[in-house]
Amino acid sequence: MKAVRFIILAILALCAPGLADAQTEQSVNILVKEFETTKVFWQQFEIAKQLVRGGENSALPALESWLSNEDRHTRCVAAFVFAGLGDDRGLEIISAVIKDKSDRPKGQGVPTAPWSIQRQITSDRYFAVNVLGELKDKRAIPILLPLLRDEEINYEVAWALGEIGDEQAIDPLIEALGDKNSDVRVIAIQSLEKLRAVAALPHLHALLNDHEKSRLGAQISVGEAAKAAIAALETKR
Repeated sequence: MKAVRFIILAILALCAPGLADAQTEQSVNILVKEFETTKVFWQQFEIAKQLVRGGENSALPALESWLSNEDRHTRCVAAFVFAGLGDDRGLEIISAVIKDKSDRPKGQGVPTAPWSIQRQITSDRYFAVNVLGELKDKRAIPILLPLLRDEEINYEVAWALGEIGDEQAIDPLIEALGDKNSDVRVIAIQSLEKLRAVAALPHLHALLNDHEKSRLGAQISVGEAAKAAIAALETKR
């Protein structure tokens, strides 16, 4: 009996890697099918994140056609998978969407009426920046930094830079503290806090009496955001 059990265990050990590979491939196929049948971009995005976490490049051939989808939101979600799995086409596609201001059909991301081509373009560009922030890839820094001067999407750029967490963004974010848009100033403060940017402290102290409020999130004032960031950064000295 012992000999039989040993033989069975040996066979199972030999089969285990193949079984694991088969299960992984099956999981990837299921996720790809879910991606293909899901029509809402934020639901696709959750599936895309699972594919990236899985780390299996076998999903890429099936998703390749989605990189040219006419809906820019879906296109960026597919590109997120490529970028997250190390395929350079991902970042290239996302960067191209940010630069793209051409005509397009009505797509996702414009939830309230009236729809206009300009609102669609802004929404598509905003989402592409959001995808870069979620990607947290330092290779996106050169794409994002010039966009801190883009008045349509610079507040989301400031957020994305904080999510990526690279020190290259500190000086540009400090410069963004002087932006005329209070949304940009508040988010730049919060990103500098995430980056543990002690060098920003003198600039944050200068904003304590800035009572203009952000229109986003908790709608706090610039001064309130600065006070919170100072308290956090003082402990990092």
